[in-house]
Amino acid sequence: MAENPATEIRGRAVRFDRYGGTEVLHVADVPVPAPAADEVVVAVRAAGINPGEVAIRSGALHERWPATFPSGQGSDLAGVVTAVGGGVTELAVGDEVLGYSWQRSSQATHVAVPATQVIRKPPGLDWPVAGALYVVGCTAYAAVRAVAPEPGETVAVSAAAGGVGSVVVQMLAARGVRVLAIASPANADWLTARGATPVPYGDGLAERLKAAAPDGIDAFIDLFGPEYVQLAVDLGVARDRVETIIAFAKAAELGTKAEGSTDASTREILTEVAELVASGTVDIPIAATYPLDRVVEAFTELERRHTHGKIVLIP
Repeated sequence: MAENPATEIRGRAVRFDRYGGTEVLHVADVPVPAPAADEVVVAVRAAGINPGEVAIRSGALHERWPATFPSGQGSDLAGVVTAVGGGVTELAVGDEVLGYSWQRSSQATHVAVPATQVIRKPPGLDWPVAGALYVVGCTAYAAVRAVAPEPGETVAVSAAAGGVGSVVVQMLAARGVRVLAIASPANADWLTARGATPVPYGDGLAERLKAAAPDGIDAFIDLFGPEYVQLAVDLGVARDRVETIIAFAKAAELGTKAEGSTDASTREILTEVAELVASGTVDIPIAATYPLDRVVEAFTELERRHTHGKIVLIP
C-alpha cells in the first residue's frame, strides 16, 4: 500500500452547516483523507458545480436526498492520484484521473473515492473539462437513452444551452436526430452550429414548437422544470418518451420518465462519454472558472440559470 505523504497536512473543502442560500457556503480547513482499502485519494485540479447541488443545499431535495451537517458538496472531480488503498491495483500514485464522488466531497483540495468511480483522464482533455464531465456527461447519456431516439426523429430539449443541455443536444445530433433546442435567443448561433434548430423559450413556446415540427414531436427531454413536462404531454408526446432530470414530482404525477446520472454511473459509460469529448464529437463548453475561495460567486452565477456551459471550481 502506498503511504500518503500528506496524512498530517490540512486540506480545504466547501462546507455548509444548514440549509439555505449561497450565504451558508464557506471553505473550511479539513484533514487530508487517507484511502480505505478500495479507495484512491485525488488531489483535485477541477470540480464542476451543478444545479442539483443548489437543490440539495437549499433543502429542496430533503425528502429525496437529505443532507447531514456539516455537509460537504460536489460530485464532479478531476485530478492526480496521491495515495492508493491496499486493494487497488489498477491505479497508481501520479495517475491523472476524472470521476465522481457520491459523498458530497469533490469541491475540495483532496478527496477519497472508490477506485471504481474514477477513470484515467484522456490526454486530450484539459482539467476544467475533465472536472466538469461526470454529472453533465452521464446525466445527458441517461436522458438521451431514456427517450430512445432514432435517426430522423424530432426531439425537443428544454434548457438546451445549459450544462447538461449542451451535451444532450450534441449527443442527439450525433445520432442523426432533429433537435428542437429551447433556449435564449442569445444561444441560437451556438446551437445552430451544432446541428440543432433553436426555439426561443417564453410566451408562445407551444405554438413555436408546433410550427417547427408540424408533423409532431417524437420525444421531449426536460432539463429545467415541471412546466416543460406538462408542455410535452400537452403537445401529445407519448409519456414513455418524455424525460426530465429535475421535475421528479411532475414525472410521478404524469407517468413520465425521470432518469439521471445515477442511472448511468458506470466506468464503462463514463469512459464512453470521456472518449466522445476527447474525440471532439461532444464539446463541453466552460462558462467560467473560480478558485475554491470564490465558491459563493460561482454558485451565484450558476443560480441565475442563464449560463451557457459549465462553471468549474479550481482548488
